[in-house]
Amino acid sequence: MAARNTAYLLVGLLALLHTWGVTAHVAVEMEDRVEVFRGETASITCMFTSSEGVGGIMIQWFFVTQTGEKQRVFYQDPTGTVVDEGTPFTDRISVNGTGATGAIVVTISNVQLDDELEFICLVKGLTAGTAEGRTKLKVFVLPDFPTIEGVQTGISINDGPSKIGTCEVTNGFPWPNITWYRNNAPLRGSSDVLQVLPSTTVESSGLFSVKSELIMKVIKEDKDDLFYCEVNFFVPGGLRMTETPHINITVYYPSTAVNVWVESPKGNIKEGDSIELQCRDNGNKPSSILTISDETGENTIDGNVLVLHNVNRLNSGVYKCGSLDMDTYEEISGNTTVFVNYLEPAVVMPNDSVVVTQGKELTATCNALSSLQTQIVWLKDGKAVSMGNSLILKDATFDSAGQYVCVVTVPEIVGMKTSGTLHVEVQGPPEITKPDDTEVEESFGTTVDLTCNVRGFPTPSVTWTTSDGKILPPASQIESWGKVDSVVSIKVTSDITAFCNASNDFGTDALTYNIAAIKAETPIPPKKEGNGFIIAVIIVCILLLAILGSVLYFLYKKGKICGRSGKQDLTKEKSSKDNIVVEMKSDNTEEAVLLGVNGEKQPPSHQGGAYLNVQK
Repeated sequence: MAARNTAYLLVGLLALLHTWGVTAHVAVEMEDRVEVFRGETASITCMFTSSEGVGGIMIQWFFVTQTGEKQRVFYQDPTGTVVDEGTPFTDRISVNGTGATGAIVVTISNVQLDDELEFICLVKGLTAGTAEGRTKLKVFVLPDFPTIEGVQTGISINDGPSKIGTCEVTNGFPWPNITWYRNNAPLRGSSDVLQVLPSTTVESSGLFSVKSELIMKVIKEDKDDLFYCEVNFFVPGGLRMTETPHINITVYYPSTAVNVWVESPKGNIKEGDSIELQCRDNGNKPSSILTISDETGENTIDGNVLVLHNVNRLNSGVYKCGSLDMDTYEEISGNTTVFVNYLEPAVVMPNDSVVVTQGKELTATCNALSSLQTQIVWLKDGKAVSMGNSLILKDATFDSAGQYVCVVTVPEIVGMKTSGTLHVEVQGPPEITKPDDTEVEESFGTTVDLTCNVRGFPTPSVTWTTSDGKILPPASQIESWGKVDSVVSIKVTSDITAFCNASNDFGTDALTYNIAAIKAETPIPPKKEGNGFIIAVIIVCILLLAILGSVLYFLYKKGKICGRSGKQDLTKEKSSKDNIVVEMKSDNTEEAVLLGVNGEKQPPSHQGGAYLNVQK
């Protein structure tokens, strides 16, 4: 301690000598506030100047407690630095700089909420006096994401101010601020119909949780409104904002109008359809009850849908939908008119069937009563033969006979149609359809089928006869209205003339067939090509054997074949062609007959010394 006092004395004397006759002073400058997030490191800078210089400066750091007392945390003089023990910052504080540059920085690590205090930098000169600066340390914590919860039940416009919803934001520091919005417009609690009730809670951690409740009287127009909250909170260096999701509330309001309509089918309705009527009012109170009914009250249902199956024209009329408020027992209603179009069965005159004389004229009519314009077409065999409600057959022929269908349709409604039929018979004498050829040639013993197709009304009677008056029974005969198809089978034994005779009350007709019997030609038997081929092969084989025998004989004669007898002397001079003889012996004589090559008989004297003995 004595040494330190001596040092201070020397420094003081030097400063006194240096500043003799000059007014001494010290100045300190510091930021008003330093802002950091919780858990970060805060740096507080103290800038100072002294007319004495910095050699003998003493610097002390203090913080102001919650009770307003100052507590030192750091001390520095020319001899050294000291961090005070037993303070909240003892283990977290550090100092950068010695003051030689006129600046010293205190650093606090892992800043906590309790560190939000005022810090004092006290600078004291030897003779220049004392000066201090103050900086407030501000600590911030980001709050959790805000939540919003709307009421789960609906709100009636007849009720007073009601709770709309609650917004809440938790764990922020300092406390956040909540503002309610409706359709992007801020709401302020300034009247009896709108109130905003905020509340703040300090958590055990020291953080703030803020809750805001919106209370207002709803009107019908609020049914489509969107509500949300905007949360504003401070951060180092500024202000941030976030929003909650948007919510919609259910607003109950009474009906002022009711609408009822035909949902299906779209467009015109026809008998046999199923129709669906729907009803809707413009209110949404749960206490409202809808009822749909017709004028008679027979078709009534509690609800907004009425379905009628297989309707007819009697279902036409006015249908009413009523909406009854069970709270006030007030009822409003709406109605719509349903018209069921109809098409009665077609009526054809003459009815069912009619007979017209050949060459005469027939007029028939077809009509069907309908609620809409109709279109009529007459069909025969699926083809249109007349348009309009009248069918006129002029100069009737057998081709005019048949079934006619009158089809009545309503062009405005697809599938709406009816029909009637008329069977027309044309009376007249029989007509036989002439075949292409009535002259027939057939072989004896064969059977020929003859056909006879007859038209006429009444249905003609058909018989078959021959030129000799014999009646032929038909093999088949098919009769229908005004038509006969008859077939007869005849075995041909001679020339025959057959007649098809048709008759009815109006006349007769006949068809003649002339059958010429011809003899069948004797068939030529087919050549047996297999036997001829075998004979040819045998002949070829015989020829080949003959040629082979001749070749062998020739070779034998030339001595080309081994094993011949050695009687011939090969050293003798070759005999001439005329001297070659053949010795022939018979079984009953020993006389040798010598023949020349030319077939002449040779005497023994002409035998020479050489001969050829041919033996079998």
